[in-house]
Amino acid sequence: MKIELNENKVFLENQGLKKEIHPFWLRERIDGKDYIDKITQQRLFDPTELKNNIKIDKLNLTDGFLEITFNDGTYNKFSIENILKEFINNNSTQNIGKVKWDSSFKISNNFDFEENIFEKKSMYEALVHFYKFGFVIFKKVPTKNNFIVNFANSIGSVRRTNFGEFFNVKSKPNPNDLAYTSLPLAPHTDNPYRNPVPCIQLLHCIENEVKGGLSTLVDGYNVSECLKKDYPEYYKILTETKVRFQFIDQSVILENWSEMIEVDQNGNFKQVRFSPRLDFVPLIDKEKLELFYSARKKISELYNSDKFRIEFKLIPGDLIMMDNHRLLHGRTRYDANEGNRFLQGCYIDYDSTEGKLKHLKRELNI
Repeated sequence: MKIELNENKVFLENQGLKKEIHPFWLRERIDGKDYIDKITQQRLFDPTELKNNIKIDKLNLTDGFLEITFNDGTYNKFSIENILKEFINNNSTQNIGKVKWDSSFKISNNFDFEENIFEKKSMYEALVHFYKFGFVIFKKVPTKNNFIVNFANSIGSVRRTNFGEFFNVKSKPNPNDLAYTSLPLAPHTDNPYRNPVPCIQLLHCIENEVKGGLSTLVDGYNVSECLKKDYPEYYKILTETKVRFQFIDQSVILENWSEMIEVDQNGNFKQVRFSPRLDFVPLIDKEKLELFYSARKKISELYNSDKFRIEFKLIPGDLIMMDNHRLLHGRTRYDANEGNRFLQGCYIDYDSTEGKLKHLKRELNI
């Protein structure tokens, strides 16, 4: 990829293809001190107020810089590297490829909590790991004074839900959710009834004195890709049928309609929603319902199979950060009479981790 000049025009050449860069696109990116605030990096001018017929009067390319004088009299010295970065977009988390995994996956790349970890390279590496595999575990995280909130707010901002700023996961009488019992929880995604669904869940182990209560994870991305390959009809109807997810307690009713497998405009994986205790299928044609119920049963079998599920025990100080749009999580049964099992949870959104990752990449010059 490189920049080429021809008759007062700027071209981007990439793998034999050459396209002109619009002069206005360059004009609105001038970055001199009179045009950009150096602290906020915000424009000091409104590009919508510029005249439409912006053209280039003079061009010069030298030593990694592009010098341009525009027909409105402005001049700027552009960094070629910065121009190319915009086209490569190597800051995007989409460039961190998802790595599919199943029950053979070995959790080995854990990260020890340390003072000021939020500004260190280890946090950058942990976030990259998160985007690759959908989860990451931090060890030795302080367990006092609801530290999970401090941890979450050091990455971004806590996303409040109907369960509050954070929530305590332990067995209690008259719960408004099965998470607050000692019952086993099959693989599921959290809050599919919310719009938007919280992106990232943090779970911090405070106490765990029981033999059972193992944490379970399933890579919903991998399961969806397998379903797409082996059962295309099932995959198709699960990506096309909107289901009503609903949560009800004494103070609120929450509902959201969406597909169990959501894809983007290009047909690529975007999100899974799965919580069979909370979903309500619409009344559609009987033939379609027959296919839908078969598809839902099959994907449930895959989510619950030994082929895709991993199990592990969280110990006090372990904090797992997991992608609630990609992974399903659950736990095995435990006996509350054996001792305490106490986890704290909260949610943050993608822009938290994306913003932190970009910040660390800039600060650490990675």
